[in-house]
Amino acid sequence: MAQLNGKIALVTGGTSGIGLATARRFAAEGAHVFITGRRQQQLDEAVAAIGPAATGIRSDVSDLDDLDRVIDAITAHGAGLDVLFANAGGGEFAPLGKISLEHYTDTFDRNVRGTLFTVQKALPVLNDGASVILAGSTAATKGAPAFGVYAASKAAIRSFGRTWAAELTDRKIRVNTVIPGPTETPGVTGLANSPEEAAGLVQMLASTVPMSRMGEPEEIANAVLFLASDQSSFITGGELYVDGGANQV
Repeated sequence: MAQLNGKIALVTGGTSGIGLATARRFAAEGAHVFITGRRQQQLDEAVAAIGPAATGIRSDVSDLDDLDRVIDAITAHGAGLDVLFANAGGGEFAPLGKISLEHYTDTFDRNVRGTLFTVQKALPVLNDGASVILAGSTAATKGAPAFGVYAASKAAIRSFGRTWAAELTDRKIRVNTVIPGPTETPGVTGLANSPEEAAGLVQMLASTVPMSRMGEPEEIANAVLFLASDQSSFITGGELYVDGGANQV
C-alpha cells in the first residue's frame, strides 16, 4: 500500500531540486500534492513532471498575501492538509566583511520569515495528526567561511522545529527537521559562473563528505517521505541528518 495514499501535501519551493524530488515522491506514494514556486514557467513544468496528482500555485513564501492564496487554494480543495514540507528558501554566500543589509534581509526573508509564516498560516488547514517537515542544513551545525547569514537562518529553523513540536502536541501534529548535507541541486550548481566552475564546486563539496560524493535530491526526498509517513509516528522535534556522514564522521 502506498505510504501517503489519500493524503494531501504541500511542498513549498517545489519546482526544482529537493522540493521537486519530494513532490514527485509524495505523488508516487498516493498523495495529492500542492507545490509552490515563484516562477510560473518552472511551476508549470514541475506540475507536468509530477502529473495529475499535482496542483501548482505561484507564490513567494516571503510574501504573506501569496501565502494566503496558497491556503485559500488548499481550503477550497476541501480535505485539509496532512503533510507540509516547508522547503522554500535559499541564499547566496558572503564573508563577514562583505555582508550587506540586502544580503541579510533576502536570506532571512526567504528562510526564516518564509518558513515561520508558511507554517503559521497553514495551522487552520492542518489536520490533527499531520506531519510538518522543515528544511534545515548542515551549515547550521558546522562552521564554514562565507556561510554566516545562511547558517544563522537555518539555525533559526532548527529552533522553530523544537518549539513548534512542543506547541502542537495537543493536536498530535509532529514537527521534524530534515538536514541535508551537500546535495547536487540547481540551487547549488547555480552559484557557479560557468560549467567548469560548477564542476569544481561539486568536486570541492564532495570532498567534504565521508562518502566522497554529494547527495541526490531523491535521497533527501526519501528521508522527507519517512518523516511525512506513519513510519515515523513516534518522532517529533527531531532532526534527521541526510549528509553522507559529513557532520557525523
